[in-house]
Amino acid sequence: MDLASLKSASGSNRSRKRVGRGEGSGSGVTAGRGNKGQHSRSGSKRRPWFEGGQMPLQRRLPKFGFTNYDRNRYQIVNLLDLNKIDDSDDITPELLKSKGLIKNANRPVKLLGSGALEKKFKVSVHAISKSAKDSVEKLGGSVTLL
Repeated sequence: MDLASLKSASGSNRSRKRVGRGEGSGSGVTAGRGNKGQHSRSGSKRRPWFEGGQMPLQRRLPKFGFTNYDRNRYQIVNLLDLNKIDDSDDITPELLKSKGLIKNANRPVKLLGSGALEKKFKVSVHAISKSAKDSVEKLGGSVTLL
């Protein structure tokens, strides 16, 4: 078996119906468009969001909310996640990325204090909570803000 011998299942590909090709074809005359009216004419189109003149949904619903595009979206790492790292004592965004704890080493990282830390680390992150900083320094580690 090779790519040249592949065929689609029988009956799965039907030829398209050619409409408007005479009365004998069974779909001549109006070609399935009904009689008269806007959508029987060529060039007419109805946009997917058009609701027949009814007040459209995007205008019926109220406007709300605000998105701040300057917001720092931190990638969150907890202290209990650091316990999974056993072969290094320097914690950097690149190391966290290689261990699969964050998705992108270029986006800012914040260390939060959930869980208990079991080992001494030198931590380099963009932001850290007070409880996480206390836990790292209590074990003799150090914190550097990038």
